[in-house]
Order: sequence, then C-alpha cells, then structure tokens
Amino acid sequence: MKHKFERGQLMKQDACHLFETPLGHCGIAWEGCDFAASHPVVTCLQFPEATKELTEARMVALVHGALVNTPPPAVAELIKKIQAHLQGARQDFSEVMVDLGGVPSFAQQVYNATRKIPAGQTMTYGELAKAMARPGAARAVGQALGRNQIPLIIPCHRVLAAGGKAGGFSAPGGLVTKARLLALEGVAI
Repeated sequence: MKHKFERGQLMKQDACHLFETPLGHCGIAWEGCDFAASHPVVTCLQFPEATKELTEARMVALVHGALVNTPPPAVAELIKKIQAHLQGARQDFSEVMVDLGGVPSFAQQVYNATRKIPAGQTMTYGELAKAMARPGAARAVGQALGRNQIPLIIPCHRVLAAGGKAGGFSAPGGLVTKARLLALEGVAI
C-alpha cells in the first residue's frame, strides 16, 4: 500500500476528476496512472459539497492538482464502481491502491483494519480497536477515521459508536451521508 497524505497537507497529485453520483458530484484524485497503467493510486475521494463548484474548489485545494475532463481508463473504471456502489450495487474496493504517505502509523493501522470490514457489515470503534490489538483505543480510532481522506474506499462509514449508534462522520453531509451509505449496503442505524 502506498502512502502520501495527511489531512490538509496533501502533496501535489497528478490529477483529479469530478463525476456525478446519486449523492451529487464527487471528486477523485490519483497519482501514478497514465493512460497505459492499470492500477491508479487513489489519494483522495471527496463526497459532494453543496454544489458542484464547491466540490471542485475543495478538490483542487486539497490535491493541488489539475482537474481533468477525461480520466485514464483505470480511473474511469474505478469511477464506474463508485457510481454503481452509490446506486446500491455493492462493490469491493479492497484491492484499490491508496496513498497514505504522511499518515501516522496508528492511523495507517486503523485504515488497514477498516478496509477489511465488508460492505453490509459494521464494527464499533471499540471493536476495531480490539481487532487491532489496541483495546482502549476506541477514541483514537475515531479520531483517525475523522481524518480519512479516502472515504468509501477506506470505508469509515462502517464504523459505529458503542451500542450501534452512528458516532461521527466528517465527510460532507455528516451523519446523514453516513446513514445513506450504510442504507445502500443494507445496514440501518
């Protein structure tokens, strides 16, 4: 797994692209993927802001990259998977390469453990901490997930507070977006 970002401190990326979903316009940023490459390295996935223009501005500011009209084929395929997932057709993103450079090692562990939670299933912050052999680190798990720049691919929406309560969600739309993502996977909170 490649590593590269820390919230608010992303390094220059190759490109980003906006695309329409049932939630609104999302953005994706990647590196290391030209038109011949088959495996993009995702550096950021932005859920919709209030308008397409705000989403675009957020993406460009986060990734300091060029907005492209036509993504390379591998990125276009990933976008189709994201769109299908957001239309209710569960997709597996566990093989998507992500770049987590600059992320502290504990957060990397949290993200790696979170990526193992399949669609349609959830864990609590405490259960995830125990699965990482870090019992008592539930709060730190939640803080790390709050800095996740690649939601859905690193499915932080599948991590709940104790008792199955929603907990938090730092992506645009907050808990409404989290509930909607979980509902698409057949989970009600």
